[in-house]
Amino acid sequence: MNKTAVVYWSGTGNTKAMADAVAEGARGAGAAVDVFTASEFGQDKLSGFDSVAFGCPAMGAEVLEESEFDPMFTGIEASLAGKKVALFGSYGWGDGQWMRDWEDRCSSAGISLVTESVIANNAPDDEAVNNCKALGAALA
Repeated sequence: MNKTAVVYWSGTGNTKAMADAVAEGARGAGAAVDVFTASEFGQDKLSGFDSVAFGCPAMGAEVLEESEFDPMFTGIEASLAGKKVALFGSYGWGDGQWMRDWEDRCSSAGISLVTESVIANNAPDDEAVNNCKALGAALA
């Protein structure tokens, strides 16, 4: 059975709602799923999972959250090559540049994303929730 981690940071609850949908989709496809906030996850836990979904909203000038999420991701980034990885997150302004930058960062680090990233403008609507479930299933 595939073991999937869903790791997220959420300030308003929008990205948490997306994380819950990702976990639901992965479980529905047969994976064993553990959900973590960014502060609960790190290198010590990574080896226990076959796949990881990372969720982070756009912050400031469309960047990853800088106090918890980005340091956690930076700390494990070099160990993600060969794992099944997917990205999701929400934003309230801009056009999703933070996600494109994050995808480019992953590509440069040799991380292959298993499916298209999912973004939601503010709270995830039904389409975004369904896309998150599909993202989770792709990791399973």
